[in-house]
Amino acid sequence: MSIRGDRPAFFHLLVNTLLVSVMNFTVWFAITFYVFLQTRSVFATGVVSGIFLVLTALTGIWFGSLVDHHGKKTMMQVSAAASLVMYGAALVLYQTAPEGAFRDPAGVRLWSLIVLLMIGVIAGNIRTIALPTLVTVLIEEDSRDRANGLVGTTSGVTFLVTSVISGVLVAAGGMTWVLVLALVVLAGGLAHLALVRIDERGADHVHTPESALVAAATGDAAAGDAAGAGSAGGAGESGKRRVDLRGTLRVVAQVPGLNALIIFSAFNNFLGGVFMALMDAYGLSLVSVQTWGLLWGALSTGFIVGGLLIARTGLGRNPVGLLLAVNLVLWTVTLLFPLKSSIVLLTAGLYVYMLLVPYAEAAEQTILQKVVPYERQGRVFGFAQSVEQSASPLTAFLISPIAQFVFIPFMTDGFGARTIGGWFGTGADRGIALVFVLTGVVGIVATVLALRSRPYRRLSRRYAAAPVTGAEWAAAPDE
Repeated sequence: MSIRGDRPAFFHLLVNTLLVSVMNFTVWFAITFYVFLQTRSVFATGVVSGIFLVLTALTGIWFGSLVDHHGKKTMMQVSAAASLVMYGAALVLYQTAPEGAFRDPAGVRLWSLIVLLMIGVIAGNIRTIALPTLVTVLIEEDSRDRANGLVGTTSGVTFLVTSVISGVLVAAGGMTWVLVLALVVLAGGLAHLALVRIDERGADHVHTPESALVAAATGDAAAGDAAGAGSAGGAGESGKRRVDLRGTLRVVAQVPGLNALIIFSAFNNFLGGVFMALMDAYGLSLVSVQTWGLLWGALSTGFIVGGLLIARTGLGRNPVGLLLAVNLVLWTVTLLFPLKSSIVLLTAGLYVYMLLVPYAEAAEQTILQKVVPYERQGRVFGFAQSVEQSASPLTAFLISPIAQFVFIPFMTDGFGARTIGGWFGTGADRGIALVFVLTGVVGIVATVLALRSRPYRRLSRRYAAAPVTGAEWAAAPDE
């Protein structure tokens, strides 16, 4: 079955998002490379990455509120315009700075440049929240899983292209060509988006039945009456223009099992922080840096292929069950590939991992698009982004010293090397491998418990239920 709905508008948005996202992430990769090349400070690049992840987590709910309270296309335009302004200011700062101005890791000019570019890149997250809500409007319910697969494919292409061009541009001309290209592409993206016609009034059939849930969750009796009136941007909640975290939490709590889904995804990201912290060190212990870079370029095609497979086959009748089944496979792979010190095992394991991650992401998006009222989808997507994004950097900060001072000595000349070193191997790389193995075990146990849990069964039943009236949404029992 092909994707049904407003296909032209959807594909225009995909192409537009691909172009803009490639440039945003190119800017971010480039400034990270540039800061290290100029300062040679690992601490400076670590601080930049840490601040970026924290700000991404903190702004998710606010961005979700903006998406819900205004037109989705309008917010995508605002996102691109904000990035354009920040990159323009950064280019002026970069071009007018004296020679050597960016070599001091504590220099005002350097951090001014970083902050301008960081704001520009983070503004792009508005688009990542708006796009899945527009999938709800533009694509029929039985095709949304396939549409979400194509969204995942664009993410994979973004990763592949960014990893190739960011280093080349920095090597060719520092940040100059990066920023010039970003300005040209974003200006083109804004012009293209202005020509894309999106009838957001088509959201009436999506959000009207759930308006009573919004009213029940927020205590806003006028929300239901205004549900249809706010179709241009989900702004029908009594004209409110506030973040309203309390109301969003109530909506999440109102849907049986949704809290558990977000917590489960955050827990998986928590474990995924181990990859963020240790994967490069493990891979570079097996191959050269050139080979490792080329290998990641090849591995990113798994993300693209996974998204295309979803677009062709869909996710089946129960995305909740598929989400947990995929995670079971992912953590099994994480358990298996480190058992032997082998680049072949590592490559195979990571490719399977990259191939299946789009299934997990598309399943979560498809679930939220059906069980969350349209008027609240921006805030719930933003809330989920904030919760889930905060998990990985926390683990990354925690696991690095633990691996360095506990597991690596344990497998180098400690008790682990003496007891299991004969078959598992010894040395620093085997200490990191042991962390991966234990992470896989924890992930498998958590997923099996989730599969057997009551929230999983409740969310599966809610997803499978036929459309109901708003009053039934609000009054549905937590069976």
